[in-house]
Order: sequence, then C-alpha cells, then structure tokens
Amino acid sequence: MADIDSTNRKEGWEREVLEKIISSSVKEQRRVRYWGIFFKSLTFVYLYLLLFWGLGWFDGEPGRITDKHAALVDLRGEIKADSMGSADNINAALQKAFKDKNTAGVILRINSPGGSPVQAGYINDEIRRLRSEYPQIPLYVVVEDICASGGYYVAVAADKIFVDKASIVGSIGVVLDSFGFAGTLEKLGVERRLLTAGENKSFLDPFLPSDPKQREHARQMLAEIHQQFIQVVRHGRGDRLKDIPEIFSGMVWTGEKSIELGLVDGLGSAEYVAREIIQTDRIVDFTTQEGLAERFAKRFGRVTADVMLGGERWQLR
Repeated sequence: MADIDSTNRKEGWEREVLEKIISSSVKEQRRVRYWGIFFKSLTFVYLYLLLFWGLGWFDGEPGRITDKHAALVDLRGEIKADSMGSADNINAALQKAFKDKNTAGVILRINSPGGSPVQAGYINDEIRRLRSEYPQIPLYVVVEDICASGGYYVAVAADKIFVDKASIVGSIGVVLDSFGFAGTLEKLGVERRLLTAGENKSFLDPFLPSDPKQREHARQMLAEIHQQFIQVVRHGRGDRLKDIPEIFSGMVWTGEKSIELGLVDGLGSAEYVAREIIQTDRIVDFTTQEGLAERFAKRFGRVTADVMLGGERWQLR
C-alpha cells in the first residue's frame, strides 16, 4: 500500500513539473510571437513612412519656426528641365522661401557649370519678380565651387553675390556642340535614308556634310543669345561691373579675381551671409528634395528634355 502511495506521489510530481514546463514553453512562445508581431509592425510602419517621404507625399515644409531665419535654396548641377536644377524646382523653392513669414533673407547657394539658357532665364525672371513682390526680403547668392555660364545668368538677379576666393566664376558665353559623322557611315558601309520636307529640316545633321548657310545661321543665333546674356548681366550688375571686353569673352576667373572685375561682391559662405549680413544664426533649408520616383528614374535611365537640333544642344557654358 505504501508503495502505491509513493508511486502516485511520484507520478503527481512528475505531472506537475511537466505541466509547468509545458506552460512555461507556451508562455515563452506567445511572448516571442507577440514581440515578433510588434517588431514586424514597427518595421512596416517605418518602411511605409520612408516610402511616403521618398515619393514626396510629405510636402517637406519646414516646421513651425517662430524666430526669424535665413531661407536656403540650393541650385546644384546642370540647369536643365526634368532635373533638380530645373526652373520648376528652383522657382517653387524660392516661392516658399519668400512666402514664409519668418524669412529675414534668402540665400541661393549655387554650384553649377551652367545649362539651358531658357531654364536659367526662367529662374532669373522669377527672382526679379519675387524681389519686387517682397522688397523687404533680400536675396543673396553664395557660390561654392563653380558658378559659370547659366549659373551666373541666374546669380546676377541677386542683391549681392558672395564667393570663396577659389570659386570659379564667369563663362559668359553660349556654345553649340556636336560631332560630325559624315564620312563614318560610308566607311562602315552603312546607308542612311533621311527624308525631309523643307530644305533646312535636317539643320546641322551630324551625318551630313556641314552646310555653310546653316553654319552661319547657327552662329547668328549664338550671337543673339550671347547678347541676351550680356544684357542680363549688365542689368544685374550695373555700375559694379568693370567695362572690359574680356568680361563677355567666355573666360572664367577665380572668386578673388571676380571681385576685382565686379562680377561678384565679396567673400563669404552661406553661414557667413546668414550670420553677418542677414543677422541670424538660424538657416532653414527650403530646397526641393528629390523624391523616390526621381531617384528610381535616374537609376534606370530617363530621357532628358534638352533642346536638340540635329544632335546639337544649346547651352550657356
């Protein structure tokens, strides 16, 4: 009888231990599952927020700021349509900067070798319009590495231009570049079949021999655009500009030399202009940010909207 009781107690103890082990295992599995669900949910929320931000669904407006600030807009790279340096992007950022009630001054920071004369002209016109609409808000240009050709076309609309002593400034000219392949196809045994209506429809076609009349017409257009560029520079810089022919020859100068020539006004970074000229330590970036769609398009290729004439591209550079 004692043996039976001992056996029952032993079985009861083993059952109790086993039940505790199973219960603990179930609780641990639930705990792991709950934490797994929590971290997965957190990851999904993060990825969704990242996706929405990348697609530009968040407007990127700076937060509410009660203190006066310097509004910063960056113009980087080639100035052309369908790029971050397009007139649409730069003008939209400038408009937001001027409209902000706490903007004490606007800084347009430029690092550009130039680009489309049309896009540069749009930005120049918009800067002048905004300065007229908001006369109490000054706009200063700060040049980083380079502000040449179309970049300088934009810069001359500012109240003042600041550079680093080693910045590259100038290149007031226009270029039309292409290649000539007139004899290449014949050597390769390739026949090109081009049909046109209009004797000049194949204007400056790189696979045809150069036509003297078309070449002269292109030179006249270049000269006309060059004169437009010169007029914009003279209007923007006024009496500050030294009256020497080299200014408009397409030459470039260092920032230090460009001060002597009246192309720019002085030395200074964006932080210097904000602190010493606008007199605020707060800088708020209004630059239009590149969305995920734009980065995706760049990664897999995009057809640009440069002005093409028979393979030629017109540029201020």
